[in-house]
Amino acid sequence: VSEPPLPQGAEMEKMLPAQEAAKIYHTNYVRNSRAIGVLWAIFTICFAIITVVCFIQPYWIGDSVNTPQAGYFGLFHYCIGNALTSELTCKGSALDFGSIPSGAFKTAMFFVGISMLLIVGCIVCFSLFFFCNAATVYKICAWMQLASAAGLVMGCMIYPDGWDSAEVKRMCGDKTDKYTLGACTVRWAYILAIIAILDALILSFLAFVLGNRQDSLLPEDFQVESKGKTSPRGRR
Repeated sequence: VSEPPLPQGAEMEKMLPAQEAAKIYHTNYVRNSRAIGVLWAIFTICFAIITVVCFIQPYWIGDSVNTPQAGYFGLFHYCIGNALTSELTCKGSALDFGSIPSGAFKTAMFFVGISMLLIVGCIVCFSLFFFCNAATVYKICAWMQLASAAGLVMGCMIYPDGWDSAEVKRMCGDKTDKYTLGACTVRWAYILAIIAILDALILSFLAFVLGNRQDSLLPEDFQVESKGKTSPRGRR
């Protein structure tokens, strides 16, 4: 025996809980997306600071107990100790390519510098959230972060190619060669740059996810179908 059709008022009362559930889910969905977006922005700023530190600090490689001279090298700035006075003599500037002891160091500095500028540009793009679609801004930042990671990868891979320069050998010994550090050791700035690569990849992936979520804030499963349904007042 088929059940008699519900009155129009009862049918509307049955729809209301579904509409309320969808509205509550939509509110929580938007709130969670915004919270994740804020965390993504904070970690992006932290990544930018890390990249600037890696670019500036001259502690990519350095001396050890067995090195002939004390000192340390960065992307462009380096200091080597004097054998007689034991005082460090520092040279190198990002604005003076001639003062950088190796062509590989110059190339690595270029790629890491591009990486730094890209992530700073990504932070500047945060202002676009006030003028453009949020999904578009997330995807722009995601590509910039991915390109920044690629720049760091290139810099970290090319940098050891300059270890055979005369200045590095003077500090690390004659056994030093390309991709062979001799008596020297890798310092914290180089390790931090490698960690920053993983950080950039994670941030770019998260930005792509956030951008795709912004395209459809309310999943179709939770949308209330109202097509073909009219209010009681519309039916007479």
